[in-house]
Amino acid sequence: MEWAHAAPRGRCRGMSRTWHDGTDRMRVDMLKLLRTWSVPGLALCLALMAGCGREPPLRVGLLAELSGNSADLGEAARNGAALALDEAQASNLLGSRKVVLRVRDTGEYPASAREALGVLLMSGVDFVVGPGTSSMTAAVLPAVDEFGVVMISPSASALALYGVDDYLFRVNWTTRDNAGHYARYCHARGFRRLAVAVNADNRTYSESWLQEFRTAFEPLGGRLDTVRFFDLRADSVSPLVDDLLATPSDALLFVASAADTTRLAQQVRKRDARRPLIAADWAGTQQLIELGGRAVEGLHLVQNFDVEDRSPRFQKFVNAYRDRFGREPSFQSVMAYDAMSVALQAAARQPRGSTFKQTLLSMGPFHGLQQSLDFDVNGDIQRAAYFMRVRDGHFVREQ
Repeated sequence: MEWAHAAPRGRCRGMSRTWHDGTDRMRVDMLKLLRTWSVPGLALCLALMAGCGREPPLRVGLLAELSGNSADLGEAARNGAALALDEAQASNLLGSRKVVLRVRDTGEYPASAREALGVLLMSGVDFVVGPGTSSMTAAVLPAVDEFGVVMISPSASALALYGVDDYLFRVNWTTRDNAGHYARYCHARGFRRLAVAVNADNRTYSESWLQEFRTAFEPLGGRLDTVRFFDLRADSVSPLVDDLLATPSDALLFVASAADTTRLAQQVRKRDARRPLIAADWAGTQQLIELGGRAVEGLHLVQNFDVEDRSPRFQKFVNAYRDRFGREPSFQSVMAYDAMSVALQAAARQPRGSTFKQTLLSMGPFHGLQQSLDFDVNGDIQRAAYFMRVRDGHFVREQ
């Protein structure tokens, strides 16, 4: 997948790559060549270098969960990132410089994610957008740091990934921020006693989210009467739902993907038609509504974008997304758009002699779909929160 863009003419920077430890690979390689090559061979090399007059393509890696339990997140991320690239092309952001997008599926296991990242790194990508989940991000982060290649995650939010000087940049809030919003929301709605189902597959995120929610909720007078970790690839839904409903709670809280949340909601509604349902932001994709149907009507959740934003910029994005993909954008679509857009803006602003990481940290703020994005010294940002309900098959913002 290629887009044509421009770059300033100058020396052939594509033949020189500075490693994250400061070593200039071109200089090392050229010293080797000078020692070993014949005069004709060296002359040919110099001639090739002299003919290199424009910057090489910008090589962009996209790492997304395109299969498995979080495939809806991966598809939404790929779609949102593609629209950001389209906009960059239309606005001539990078001039005539080409952008080469390389997409790899993480699968649903850390080992497959590391393998997919390895393919991208060995292909020489300039940066990576993704993955979306905290567990996959944590699994591939050591390799990213070792190679010194920036990775911008659209939605990783586990607290363990926050406040660290590494090569990870995040455009999402943390589980502490998010869970705090949920705790105050539940308290305001009168939900004091909760029964909680927690996905065990993405534990880097779900355990962090649960711990931060408990820390914020209990001082407000809230109580978690029942907490059950589950893996619906192995566990039966019915016994889990029976355990949750055995507690006379004010509401049920699901810290799970959209697919798992809909399965739980459907079983709950067969037994209890009135118990309020709450889902963590992870479930807030269009798949929740498409698969959940009437079972998720009235479900509460908090999201990191305003679905009812009427600004021209956001409406242009929504209309383009509908036209191209035939569905509504989800939070992951917005976050991946922001992640890719920020990266492309940084590439356009990158001063000669500055690393991509330095540019992201020093050349902001960058333009997001709904807010300005400015990274702190560790590559983290803050996002606004929006309280939503599912009504008549749509996410509707609560006033």
